[in-house]
Order: sequence, then structure tokens, then C-alpha cells
Amino acid sequence: MAELALKRDRMVEHHIARRGVRDPRVLDAMRKIPRHRFVPDHLRPQAYRDSALPIGSDQTISQPYVVARMSELLAVDAEHTVLEIGSGSGYQTAILGLLARRVYSLERISDLAKQAIGRMRELGLDNVKVQTFDGTVGWSEFAPFDRILVTAGAPAPPKPLLDQLAVGGRMVIPEGDRQTQRLVVYDKDRRGVHRRLGEEVAFVPLIGRHGWDKREVD
Repeated sequence: MAELALKRDRMVEHHIARRGVRDPRVLDAMRKIPRHRFVPDHLRPQAYRDSALPIGSDQTISQPYVVARMSELLAVDAEHTVLEIGSGSGYQTAILGLLARRVYSLERISDLAKQAIGRMRELGLDNVKVQTFDGTVGWSEFAPFDRILVTAGAPAPPKPLLDQLAVGGRMVIPEGDRQTQRLVVYDKDRRGVHRRLGEEVAFVPLIGRHGWDKREVD
């Protein structure tokens, strides 16, 4: 376990901090969450490399730098309520769980959602709730949200998510085509929603009523 902790520290130092992520709360969360517990057993030796890895169901766990960068862009406060779209393995979910007061995460693939729920329990993250549902319609029961993070590539920002974003809130989402996207930050105030472009990324497609049609990506 000490060896894995050392690898995790090196990951944060070499692949995250040196690339410009400065938020101390994000860096601390990345050091605390054991990424090797969120990948298939045969890929555990690769868990602390700065690369995306397959997790089954044609989905991936994002590279550590991207997880940290998106978390930093989201600017999560300890009192915030966060909605995450795309739980996947639950790795980004767990990072958010250390940063926010409450995290609600939606995953359309039930097997992945069940695995993520189990990992949240194992890590004692009782401020996180994961559910299987079409994330592109949001989770109106618990809206509005201070922060919304989308972890799949969208052709455009789903309107229900912008509607469920609180005034003073922020959403970070990858936007583009099915192969490459750019991170986009949306800030909402009383005058409307303001859009800011970030760096290029590559995510699996956001499938759902307000995302890509599954038939287009199969």
C-alpha cells in the first residue's frame, strides 16, 4: 500500500501539478483517492500513469490530469452541491465527494453505476448519491445545483442542465464532435449564461435525450 501511495504522489507531482493545476484542495483530493481501485484488476499496474483506461461497456476512466483540470475549473467550494453527469467507474465522483458538501451523480449504464455505488461505500463517501438515469435531463429533484460537471463529450450543452444550474453557479462540459472536444465553462448570473472555452480533450460521447443519439455512435 505504501508503494501505491508513493505512485499516487508521483502522479500528482509529475502529471498534474507540473502541468499547471494549482488548487491545493484538488491536489489533496487526487492524493487521497486510490485510482487503482477504480480500474479493472488487470490494469491496476497502469493506474497511476497519466492516461485514460478502459473500464468496460465501451467507457473509460479519464486521465488523471483531465480529472484534476476539470475539478479545478469547476471551482468547488466545501458548501457546494454538485451534479455530475457520467459516473463511470466513480473516480471523478469520489474526487468531487472530497471537495463538495453533496454530490449527485447520474450514470446511464447500470453495471457501472452499481460498481460506483460500491466504491463510494468502501471509501466512506456518504455525501455521494449515484443513480442510473439519462444524465442529459439532469436531476430536477435536487436542483438547483451550485456546480455541474459533465464527463462525456456533448454536441451542445443540454438545456435541462443549464436550467438546473443555480444563479452564481458553474458548469464544465466537453463540447465538440464524437472524437474531439474542448472544455467549456458556463457561468450563470442574473443576466444569463456566459461561455468560456478551455483546452482540447477527448471523451466518450454523451448519449441521451439531449446529447448524442445512441444509434449515431454504435
